[in-house]
Amino acid sequence: MSRSAHPAGPRHADVLTEGHYSAPPADLNSLDAKVWSRTVTRNEEGAVTMGGLEVARLAEEFGTPAYFLDEADFRARCRAWADAFGSDADVFYAGKAFLSRAVVRWLHEEGLNLDVCSGTELATALDAGMPAERIAFHGNNKSEAEIRRAVEAGVGRIVLDSFQEIVRVAHIAQELGKVQKAFIRVTVGVEAHTHEFIATAHEDQKFGIGLADGQAAEAVRRALKLDGLELVGIHSHIGSQIFDMAGFEVSARRVVQLLAEVRDEHGVELPEIDLGGGLGIAYTSEDDPREPHEIAKALGEIVSRECAAAGLAAPRISVEPGRAIVGPTAFTLYEVGTIKPLEGLRTYVSVDGGMSDNIRTALYDAEYSVALVSRTSDAEPMLVRVVGKHCESGDIVVRDAFLPADLAPGDLIAVPATGAYCRSMASNYNHALRPPVVAVRDGQARVIVRRETEEDLLRLDVG
Repeated sequence: MSRSAHPAGPRHADVLTEGHYSAPPADLNSLDAKVWSRTVTRNEEGAVTMGGLEVARLAEEFGTPAYFLDEADFRARCRAWADAFGSDADVFYAGKAFLSRAVVRWLHEEGLNLDVCSGTELATALDAGMPAERIAFHGNNKSEAEIRRAVEAGVGRIVLDSFQEIVRVAHIAQELGKVQKAFIRVTVGVEAHTHEFIATAHEDQKFGIGLADGQAAEAVRRALKLDGLELVGIHSHIGSQIFDMAGFEVSARRVVQLLAEVRDEHGVELPEIDLGGGLGIAYTSEDDPREPHEIAKALGEIVSRECAAAGLAAPRISVEPGRAIVGPTAFTLYEVGTIKPLEGLRTYVSVDGGMSDNIRTALYDAEYSVALVSRTSDAEPMLVRVVGKHCESGDIVVRDAFLPADLAPGDLIAVPATGAYCRSMASNYNHALRPPVVAVRDGQARVIVRRETEEDLLRLDVG
């Protein structure tokens, strides 16, 4: 038998060993405030509510699956980040986490800037009224058309990701008679303790220009010589879903060292650094995220200390929280379809969504919580795997969790902390229709991204 072959059997589906998952909570009806958005609670009848609206009413009006976004919580998190960093720093919301015209308007109203990484994210931002000077444009392979649009619009910064892009942006800016403000993204060689696919500061990956091999210093030399560019800072991003500040300390130290080298070689002190985003949120009760004021204090102290040691004036700091703002503000609501107990293993609970509305479990081994939200239950806990309806054995929403043993078809269950990278990474696999995003606030609910329809899909199919 081939070494790579696996005989089929009862444990073919990578069943986790006893003790891998946490023990069931003392009360399956409780809702951990770390995991759920701020206005989510249970009412006296036992139903979960968001912004004062019961999930059953939300399901009846908007259907399932659907993302329900707590607008008051989103705005409060924006204010918390803005207040924590104050007027001497810049907070750029990372639009890739979730972007819509409504979200852009909320960001604008709450005083945050916006980071985009594609031409269509830029189009959404501009269409919704975000001032171009408050937009940063990221990406490792921006097209000439995207760059031209960004420069013409007057975006506040373009983050340069390669030697080719340095020349490309400078050339387009000169053609348009402009000088474009820019950052150079460097890879600082920090090993972030996160999944391989969301760790972005080690050398062997697609983002940024290497620091250790001298390529970042050469990128600075080239950028400073080009008339179409105004190099204003250095950018670093070490990964995503990170709780430990140690990686940021190492990153900041290496970025400041580069600033000192630039000063010594060119007589220029670059006035800004961007330390990226990636701060983690609570997907389960075991996660312990930091508050914005703790992050701001820690980053400010790190940069000030390193700059003082290097004899540099402290630069203006930028950060890019995306998940940390929108992630905790939403849950995905599903209806239970089938329940399949596997003796001695677990119970499979199939819902009316799946990997088309949340690919993160399959892609990153992401962990989530889940709760019965349409009622309470005093039944014993049962170990479940929440799965979708797609034709893939890897179609898993929540790998291992506990739900009441009296769970039945038609019950509503919700997965919290799905505001980031769920709708933005959603797909039409098996021709699934992508769910709507519904904003809930003060007893009112409104669709901000509508559910796709069969007509939408067929309209695209021009064959």
